[in-house]
Amino acid sequence: MAVQWILVCHGLITVLVMVSFLCGQWPIFQGTFIQRIHSFITFGAYDYFRRFVHLACGSRGTDALYSVEYYCCDRPNPIIQVLYLLIIGGTYYFIVQSSFGYIPGYYLSAVHRYTSFLAVGVGILLFLLTSFSDPGVVNSANVSQYLSAYPYDNIIFSEKECSTCKIPKPARSKHCSICDRCVARFDHHCAWMNNCIGERNTRYFMAFIIWHFLICMYGIVALALILAGRMKELQVIHILTDYYGIENSFRKLAPLVLQWLSNSYNTQILIMVFLAVVSLLLGGFFTYHAKLCLTNTTTNESFKWQEQLSWQRKVNEAKASAEALKASLGELDQEKKPRESKWRTFFRRSRLQELELVKNNIYDKGFLHNIYEVAIPFSTRRSFFVNKPKSG
Repeated sequence: MAVQWILVCHGLITVLVMVSFLCGQWPIFQGTFIQRIHSFITFGAYDYFRRFVHLACGSRGTDALYSVEYYCCDRPNPIIQVLYLLIIGGTYYFIVQSSFGYIPGYYLSAVHRYTSFLAVGVGILLFLLTSFSDPGVVNSANVSQYLSAYPYDNIIFSEKECSTCKIPKPARSKHCSICDRCVARFDHHCAWMNNCIGERNTRYFMAFIIWHFLICMYGIVALALILAGRMKELQVIHILTDYYGIENSFRKLAPLVLQWLSNSYNTQILIMVFLAVVSLLLGGFFTYHAKLCLTNTTTNESFKWQEQLSWQRKVNEAKASAEALKASLGELDQEKKPRESKWRTFFRRSRLQELELVKNNIYDKGFLHNIYEVAIPFSTRRSFFVNKPKSG
């Protein structure tokens, strides 16, 4: 039973930490312990550690900590890349050590020894491809082509010069402060890849996410079939029902089978829980980015649109409030006015409710065109190199 409780506690703590980290800022969690855990994970833990270092080592320790922080968070470095290789390599190692002895088994053939290795190999290949591919760096040699490829919408993108690179800044591009370069159709800087995700490598990034999601699902199903095969080979159900007289029903057998599995195959179950959590995260992440790709929007642009719509909402609310105040003052100047029905007043819509905020994304040309643009970026097409910058 001790192993079962460890598994339950492990699963609950993992889910709590993941939900707090990813969703702790949502309005629904405002003022709850979820928000407090989120604050502690994202800021509090590091702040307490910084204070401890200052008390223990003084200003020299604090300066050293800031130097490490600058290297890890503000400069290109391979730390997270090494962490990825350790995670995928370590997980595959534990699967090989704990489960390959049961392959081939009742439900799995020997081919899965090789397909699993191939799946992990393809995942690492996609990782290397995304990490070391050109994200779409904008420089003086290709800036005119990128200026022609992406027109300015004059809402979230307008004509300007990059203050660092000293070249015109194409629409949809951004200067990455970590990589210190301008990237076309900039999405975000990915620490896992130690690279920017932009116009040329978004396709590899999407392939990386969906492939690792499929690897996790493959691992869960394969391990489940291994455990089911062991139950069949050892005749666990037959022993429980015939020798111990347990009723042959799911309600009676499930707790005993789970107890047997947790005692005999706890490593496989822990790996399955880990893969399930990772697959949920990858599935959510892929869904988010797939939605962006289908609407031809980037993560950077989604944040820009949030800021733009927030600003537009505040301006419109201010205008509506000014009009309402003006109308109220006009009513006071009238000598007589028929009294409005209370029901009509109750159901009359507020001016603030009539505000319409429009997101005019000129880059959205339909989901088929949008997918084609991600799969075959402008800069990989022959026409890209003959484009001339548009005047005016």
